[in-house]
Amino acid sequence: MRVLVVNTGSASVKLRLLDADNELLDQQDLTVTEGVVSTREMAAALADFAGVDAVGHRVVHGGRDFTDPVRIDDRVLRRLREFVDLAPLHQPKALAGISVLERVLPDVPQVACFDTMFHAGLPEEAATYAIPQRWREEYRPRRYGFHGISHAYAARRSAELLGADPGRLVVAHLGSGASLAAVRGGRSVDTTMGFTPLEGLVMATRSGDVDPGLLLWLLRNAHLELEELNDGLEKHSGLAGLAGTADMREVVERADSGDADAGLGLAVYLHRLRAKTAAMAAALGGLDTLVFTGGVGEHAPRVRSGAAEGLGFLGVGVDPEANDGAGGDAEITAADASVRTLVVTAREDVQIAEDVRAVLGG
Repeated sequence: MRVLVVNTGSASVKLRLLDADNELLDQQDLTVTEGVVSTREMAAALADFAGVDAVGHRVVHGGRDFTDPVRIDDRVLRRLREFVDLAPLHQPKALAGISVLERVLPDVPQVACFDTMFHAGLPEEAATYAIPQRWREEYRPRRYGFHGISHAYAARRSAELLGADPGRLVVAHLGSGASLAAVRGGRSVDTTMGFTPLEGLVMATRSGDVDPGLLLWLLRNAHLELEELNDGLEKHSGLAGLAGTADMREVVERADSGDADAGLGLAVYLHRLRAKTAAMAAALGGLDTLVFTGGVGEHAPRVRSGAAEGLGFLGVGVDPEANDGAGGDAEITAADASVRTLVVTAREDVQIAEDVRAVLGG
């Protein structure tokens, strides 16, 4: 079964066509304009592809309803639209991508694969917020977690690279968005993102953890409007708020050249990354394997070494030469380290394609 994987982001739609062995047959990235890619452009791109048997979409939020991949129909779409407020940067774009593919490939089955589903089995103590009981019962909020497709693939790939169960594993998906997952036996037992993708690590433009009291103060005393607060936390915080740029490459270059804002931005980023990696290790009762994936995780050796420098007490250490030269899937463990440290190329397309075949029986 040839599966077209569709990953609709804020600026592009990534199209990847994989064969039954997950070999890449075709690929193309299309530009998103005002949140959508045109039907005409999509049709033109797919005209050059070598046939499509099924479509798999990355969808950020599945809520409580969707804990496994699901074939898309009108009922599914209605429910997914209800989750837009929970992931406002991503959910509308995924829905737009589904709509376009329904028009371009009307007879081809489509499957939604959710970033939340890998974390659907979180233990209650990891999934529950300590808020009033009435709120929990009436509104049913929980810590959903995100980047699950990437975390699932990285966990599986790490086992392949090591030739054995990675044991107590922490996956660091570091990209524009960033999150950690504590994984045991291929299952997520804790993660850093929560009810929305705003919780947790410092990210490119998102704040990560912020004292809710500060947000209440900004609303009450600084008289910020709700939309202004939301826009600030989602689009103008994180590295962008600290260093004036969301590009980690620029942050590292400027920090290393003595720029104070970039130096602070990198320091805050690494402080939060080290602290939360240790928290994930605590949820596992220790640490055997640490995996870096995502754009920053794969391509920023300065971030990997900076994280490792503060995690030596857990047994983490990276070999400088291996770290600087890592390309593709690689091991960068220092000779005297007890924790294995890997770099894994993010392949959400492979994970999605396999999920699609599982749903459709291909």
